[in-house]
Amino acid sequence: MTVTAAGGTDPRDVGGPAQPLLIVRDLKRHFPIRGGLLNRAIGTVQAVDGVSFSVMKGETLGIVGESGCGKSTTARLLMRLIEPDSGEVIFDGEPIGPGGMSLAEMRRQMQMVFQDSYASLNPRLPMEDSIAFAPMVHGVPKAKARARARDLLAAVGLAPEQFARRYPHELSGGQRQRVNIARALALEPRVIVLDEPVSALDKSVEAQVLNLLVDLKRAFHLTYVFISHDLNVVQFIADRVLVMYLGKIAEVGPVESIYGAPRHPYTRALLASRPSMDPARRMTEPPLLGDPPNPINPPSGCRFRTRCAFAEAVCAATQPALAGLSPQDDHLAACHMVARGSGHSRAPA
Repeated sequence: MTVTAAGGTDPRDVGGPAQPLLIVRDLKRHFPIRGGLLNRAIGTVQAVDGVSFSVMKGETLGIVGESGCGKSTTARLLMRLIEPDSGEVIFDGEPIGPGGMSLAEMRRQMQMVFQDSYASLNPRLPMEDSIAFAPMVHGVPKAKARARARDLLAAVGLAPEQFARRYPHELSGGQRQRVNIARALALEPRVIVLDEPVSALDKSVEAQVLNLLVDLKRAFHLTYVFISHDLNVVQFIADRVLVMYLGKIAEVGPVESIYGAPRHPYTRALLASRPSMDPARRMTEPPLLGDPPNPINPPSGCRFRTRCAFAEAVCAATQPALAGLSPQDDHLAACHMVARGSGHSRAPA
């Protein structure tokens, strides 16, 4: 059982600390493209194509990648805002769906914070009512739900007496995002999926919200899935990092290992693209050339091979599997240069 700060245990933890809180297996979602006189499907966008990963209790998994790689679609698939074509999500040992955990119960235990803080809120509801709405839907009495909303406003750094009756247009972007975080906490979830939660904020406000998320994780014993294109933000907040490219996982591992010794050429290019404040480290050439291939018709084998300086024949012939340098390695990359005996000239012997 998970030990709380007060010395007790979380009664919802049925699998113990060694049981991953989330297990995602072969998650797929392809979006049809329709056209022609009869509006028939003429192709599919392979937004998420066979993604598998796990999230341990109490950790923060950061998901990074350039625009269009499938990060946000993965988040919506986790929340079942979009139904997957195939694959499964297992929550603390129990599958989500028919014969397992219901969507209502899953959404009590897993909540989401979106990028657009204004569009996420009902413009006709004051902050107190927005936060109290979900608990009331789940059967909490109105007075108790509003009291919880005021407590959560205080927890995210907004004085209830000043902000409880304000409307979204009366708040700044950072204040609205704090309200969205409070609303996500209203049902006492165990997992929060954060989809670019600070990308629309000024840097000073971004730092405040990130520090708030760290404090809330500790205070409420949360697990985060944190999606961002900002590599510095992910390095600050994440315990493990998952790198996506064109709907597939390119690399996954501990944050120190990923940032200190990336193994996939795409990850190395992403990290090299970060701006540096050191004049001696100015770049004269781009770390990566070209645009991502068309997700309607991705390349055979490794999807990164068309932009990779190390591509060989095996990269076009065979799709690389996530592999480490040893059976116990927790730093995995989907690259033939990492897998032993893959046939690549740079692969370990």
